[in-house]
Amino acid sequence: MKKRKASEISPRKLPRQARSAQLVEATLEAAIRILTRDGAQRFTAARVAEEAGVSVGSLYQYFPNKESILFRLQTDEWRRTGELLDGIMGDRTREPERRLRDMVVAFFRSEWEEAALRTALGDAAPAYRDAPEVAEHRRSGRRRSLRFMAEMLPGATPQVRRFTGELVMGVTSAMGKNISERARSAAEVEAWGVAIGDMLCAYLRAQGHGPSDRVKSMKTRSGAGT
Repeated sequence: MKKRKASEISPRKLPRQARSAQLVEATLEAAIRILTRDGAQRFTAARVAEEAGVSVGSLYQYFPNKESILFRLQTDEWRRTGELLDGIMGDRTREPERRLRDMVVAFFRSEWEEAALRTALGDAAPAYRDAPEVAEHRRSGRRRSLRFMAEMLPGATPQVRRFTGELVMGVTSAMGKNISERARSAAEVEAWGVAIGDMLCAYLRAQGHGPSDRVKSMKTRSGAGT
């Protein structure tokens, strides 16, 4: 099978003066408006330039194509979300269960508030899914999860912590996306977040400090079926 050629997504250069920084900011704001209003299918660099009130040539000084604009929006979103989760999950002044509940509620709220943008970015993901930065984003999420699971399950093996962390983050991500597309109000989002947070805390509490036998049993059953 022929490997799909990856698009160039790195910026051509970084803005060094106030005027060029304003141009990049106007470009990104215009890109968000087009993406949330018209979707990924109608997103083009020319439309972004027109919306931003800049020339296509000026835009291309910083972004080589539409994929690079989309990826910049995506990495900005990842950065915001990562900072949000790190701030909550890394706050050791609070008990781990309290942090887990707060993380779920905060993540659901951010998904709901940016639902249109995140949906559009999800549709655009094939344009940059093979980029090294995507793999690094996933690794960063796994590292965050493992650090937190070391607190939640101090007596568990690394294997169990990885499994449990992936389960918690997978459920949170999937439910956050689902709720953001269905919820009608902030209060409804809050209620879902509290419920899912309580459910995950109950699951982790049931694991205690030694759930390795359960995971080993799951692996044995999985291997028997292959």
